[in-house]
Order: sequence, then structure tokens, then C-alpha cells
Amino acid sequence: MKLATMRDGTRDGRLVIVSRDLSRFVEAGDDIPTMQAAMDDWDDVAPMLEARYARLNEGSVQSEVFDQQKCLSPLPRAYQWADGSAYVNHVELVRKARGAVLPDSFWTEPLMYQGGSDTFLAPTENIELADTAWGIDFEAEVAVITGDVKPGTSTDDAEKSIRLFMLVNDVSLRALIPAELGKGFGFFQSKPSSAFSPVAVTVDELGEAWKDGKVNLPMLVTYNDQAFGKAEAGVDMTFNFPTLVAHAAKTRPLGAGAIIGSGTISNKLDGGAGKAISAGGVGYSCIAEIRMIETIESGSASTPFMQFGDTVRIEMNDADGNSIFGVIDQKVEKYNG
Repeated sequence: MKLATMRDGTRDGRLVIVSRDLSRFVEAGDDIPTMQAAMDDWDDVAPMLEARYARLNEGSVQSEVFDQQKCLSPLPRAYQWADGSAYVNHVELVRKARGAVLPDSFWTEPLMYQGGSDTFLAPTENIELADTAWGIDFEAEVAVITGDVKPGTSTDDAEKSIRLFMLVNDVSLRALIPAELGKGFGFFQSKPSSAFSPVAVTVDELGEAWKDGKVNLPMLVTYNDQAFGKAEAGVDMTFNFPTLVAHAAKTRPLGAGAIIGSGTISNKLDGGAGKAISAGGVGYSCIAEIRMIETIESGSASTPFMQFGDTVRIEMNDADGNSIFGVIDQKVEKYNG
């Protein structure tokens, strides 16, 4: 099943059901007005939504043309947004670039931070920021939306709690991160609003790509109309999604509609750092990673972070080349208050 949230002039939009090929949609209905309402009562409403989805794909129900430009993020705001760092290769490069050693614990326990969830960007909304000196970067990730999760849940139960999958652009301000982390209290100003894919999908839409708690498909990133990344989301993922959800719920419950992210997708190449697509590699899911590799190899980074007018496109296709989630397509623009 594929679900989206359409703009309707309210903060939370209205929930719609989208056809498998992303061409048509129908209203979810007055009884399920928003995505959060669906999450709150998932066991009861999911069968009704699935039935409407089946009729939509059969063409047996009146529908409308689906326009991704009219979508908000599936959850325009959420009670919880916790982003992991499941690809330890990415973390290892960050530390290596500044001459630091990766602690052994990073391979056995996930890193995770609690992000701001009150104002997510729409998937085609401009990234408006005041200053490019902040080091504007994108991060292409996969995320899940959970139902209610009990504290101390097992990984098996954590997997059963996963309701939907989305893509993420976790916008980061790299130049602000060191000072914030140096205070020992985590990210805040360096992590502005994230954007999510137009469509969220149930696990059956992933088919054989969902294996071992991972989405085994390439994450396609286009930066300023050039292929930038096609890293495999199921490769080099040290901590799978059930592990990330269980980690987030170790000491606290997660409420229905909690979003848990994978962190930046990052692949190694022949046991070492990745390479650009033009050099025979799978590229990168953020600018910071190529800058880390440049620093390690030559002593300094040469690739700039995003400037005003730069664009990023993030998507994921199935084995037949069909878009699963729709497209995150954003431009950086100057915020003038």
C-alpha cells in the first residue's frame, strides 16, 4: 500500500491512497483524515485502506491524477523523529578525516540523535537558509514509521511494529556541527528541518528488497543534475531497522507515528573508502563524505558544500526501474526572514 499527505491548507494535510505506479490517488476518507490518525488506529484502519488501495489499482474506483508537487511529507510533523547512524563506514570516515580513532563500541551499539519533528519540509519544498557559510549539506536516508513500541522491546517485536517506509533528506549544517558536539550536548542548530518522500509504503511494496531488516535497493542521488550517488541501502548497514527501533525504545516507549532514520547511506569499495560514480564507484549520499575522502587522500577538501541555487534529487526505484516512493527534489535558497 502507498500513502501520501496532500496539501489542504491545514498543518497536517489530508491522507490519500496512491496507486502503485504513482499515477492516481483516492481520498482515504473522512474517517481517516490524516496520516497520524491512521497511525493511531492502524490495526483497525489498515484493512480498510488496503481494500481501497486494491480497488484503486484495479481501476474500479473513481480517482484523480496524483501530483507529487501537491504533497507534504507523509507526516508533516511528528511526535518523534530519531535518526540513527547505521552505516558505520560513514562515521569511521568522519573520524578518520580529523585523525580520530573509531571506538569499538560504535560497531556494537548504534548512534542516534533526536531531531526536530515539529516542522518537516515538503518533498519539493525549497531549503531556505540564511547563510551558506553554515556548510549546507543533504543526507539521503531511509526511514520507517512505527506503531506503538513498548520499552525494552525485542528486535523481533520491533520489526513487527514497523508500519511504513519513506526516504529522507536529513539536511545538515556541517560548519555548525563541531561546535555543537564540542559542548557535549548534541545537535540542534546544525540540524534544520528534514524532508521526506512524497509517498510512504508498506513493507509488501518492497517485495524481495526487504530482507534481513534492510531495504536492499540503491539510493539514487542527483546533485545539480549530475549523478552523485547510487549507494546500496542494504550493503554496509551495520545496524538494521529492527535493531534501530529496539535501540530507540530501550528505555522509553515510542508512540504511534514515531519516525526512525537509518542515517546517511554509505558503501565501502574493496574494503576501503568509496569512490565517485565517474571513477567506477557508487558515489555518495552526502557531500561531507566526498570531502572526508578528499581530506584523507590529499590533506584538504576541495568539493564545496551547497550554495544558493543548488539542487538535490533523492529517489529509489524497484528492480524494474519504477519509482517506489516518489521523488525528493529540492533547491537551496536564501532565507530573508
